[in-house]
Amino acid sequence: MTDEGGLGLKPDALSLPEAVIMGIAGTAPAYSMAATTATLIAVTGILAPASLLICGLVMFGVAFAFLHLTRLDPNAGAAYIWVKQTLHPVLGFFAGWAMLVMSALFMVSGTVPAATAMLQILAPGFVQNMMAVTLVAAFLMILIGLIVLKGIKLSSHFQVILTLIEVGIVAGLIIAALFASFAHPAHALSFGLLLGQDFTPSLFVSGALVAVYFYAGWDVTANLNEETRNPKRSGGVASVLAMLALMLMLIGFSAACLLTLSDDDIQKAGTDIVTTVAARILPAPWSSLAVIAVVLSTIGTLETNILQFTRTLFAMARDGVFARRYARVHAVHQTPWLSTVLVTAIGLGLLLLSSSFSSVSAIMKASASALGFQIAFYYALSCLACAWCLRRGFRSSQILLTGILWPLISALFLFGVAIGSLPTFDGVTLFVSLGSLAFGAVPLLLSRMRSAAKA
Repeated sequence: MTDEGGLGLKPDALSLPEAVIMGIAGTAPAYSMAATTATLIAVTGILAPASLLICGLVMFGVAFAFLHLTRLDPNAGAAYIWVKQTLHPVLGFFAGWAMLVMSALFMVSGTVPAATAMLQILAPGFVQNMMAVTLVAAFLMILIGLIVLKGIKLSSHFQVILTLIEVGIVAGLIIAALFASFAHPAHALSFGLLLGQDFTPSLFVSGALVAVYFYAGWDVTANLNEETRNPKRSGGVASVLAMLALMLMLIGFSAACLLTLSDDDIQKAGTDIVTTVAARILPAPWSSLAVIAVVLSTIGTLETNILQFTRTLFAMARDGVFARRYARVHAVHQTPWLSTVLVTAIGLGLLLLSSSFSSVSAIMKASASALGFQIAFYYALSCLACAWCLRRGFRSSQILLTGILWPLISALFLFGVAIGSLPTFDGVTLFVSLGSLAFGAVPLLLSRMRSAAKA
């Protein structure tokens, strides 16, 4: 937990509830619902809640892996350090590299929708103005970067406010939809459908390719381990509790969509499905709360994204994988300040290039699809690390189930989803998903050369 100057990240800064809220915010529930629910329903129909339930159970295997690994080593590097120590240093490097790449790419793919949604509320006439969208997106990046730079407590307080409002709106929307559609639902749902009784193998795989990515991001709780009270317990428990809350929200909202909207309504709604559901069941101006929830969700996950990048880079630099200056901690705020400046600068640079050159913009759009492949790769390695680490000496059936078998099944599932997604990618997306990972070989070789020169 120390850098070259003897300072480390701020210990005991986050409580268990704060860590759980960080985990919920990391997945951007409202944003994920808006961006992907219509696609999932288009693929699986009334089995969308079942897809989310099954993939949620798969993600619980990952959450349990993080729980057990956190008990062994509550490290800010999370999967990077666990995979490095348990499987192989090279695999550990690529686990960390995948996280860094995902975070850097999301700085644009996540911020632009937030800027667009903000303009829809504040200045609808500028929504189609690329310059206005870019300026608002840049403002958000700088603002959140400064908040993260100023310390984990400020970041936590800011996140708690955003996420509680977002979750309150989403929960209220789900409950209102259930009551409004009780007498005359647009689609008839049943407990058997929730359990996936009508799934065919091909339909299940198609749904899994979409549903599994709803849950990405909760693992920010692990990157904040060194800043959480009683990290060996709270860090892992926060991951599991965040996953439980997310699964209930995501399944609930997909059911609410099916109960209140027809197939044509869902198809027409597209990425506006959250606001469409709200407009169907709530009178104006209350229906506009849905837009606010999506904006807050995207801003919140931008913060957790920066936190994951900076803590991962901090841990890798502390180990000497990257230049040790990125492990420097601010003397007052106890944050990896140079890492925070770096990721903000990368985000601003990619945003500027994306808005200026169509080829870069196409790559940024492709990165949104490529993120899923990298997420599956990163999570699957963590699951394998847990199963391998606990394979000997376990003393209870609980450890066998939650520490070995469940994570191992989740790893195989995620590797299958990652491989299964490759044929669906176009050339640009394939280049981003595989090329960005392969490019990690360059800093890896440079690190090896530096180590050899010092030896």
